[in-house]
Amino acid sequence: MKEAVSEAQCEVAIQRFTAQPHWNVLACFFAGTLFGVGLGLSGMVYPRKVVDFLDLFGAWDPSLALVMGGALCVTAIAYPLVLRCEQPRLVPKFALPTLSQIDVRLVMGSALFGIGWGLAGLCPGPALAVLPFAGVDFAVSHWLFFFVPLLGSVYIMRRYFSPA
Repeated sequence: MKEAVSEAQCEVAIQRFTAQPHWNVLACFFAGTLFGVGLGLSGMVYPRKVVDFLDLFGAWDPSLALVMGGALCVTAIAYPLVLRCEQPRLVPKFALPTLSQIDVRLVMGSALFGIGWGLAGLCPGPALAVLPFAGVDFAVSHWLFFFVPLLGSVYIMRRYFSPA
């Protein structure tokens, strides 16, 4: 198992990553494009489809469960293979989570994320992917009622509740 990386080490890795040649940026662009295309093909950029998936007792649409199941299968196969490598290809060290216990912050954060996902019909990734193609009303409402609270909660958590 790989050694856990501290936040300071992650910052150093990010600084080194941004100073690397352009092929690192191209790899990030490719990964982001692949993610965005996957979101579009799966329908996760359509709030109605997401809300229908979450509506277990109404017009339930189970198709997003296949998307999630596919993602779990790929991760279950690829993650152990990647961690067998001595080091990643684009950064000096693996940045693995250091916390391994379930605590109140994790449970509350997960619950709030799920509530926000259900109310908005989008989680942050698909919301960012669809934003450039959305109409002005959609973009403004999602910035006001989705991203502003999201960024505000990140600020509050880092400012007042960050681990020592």
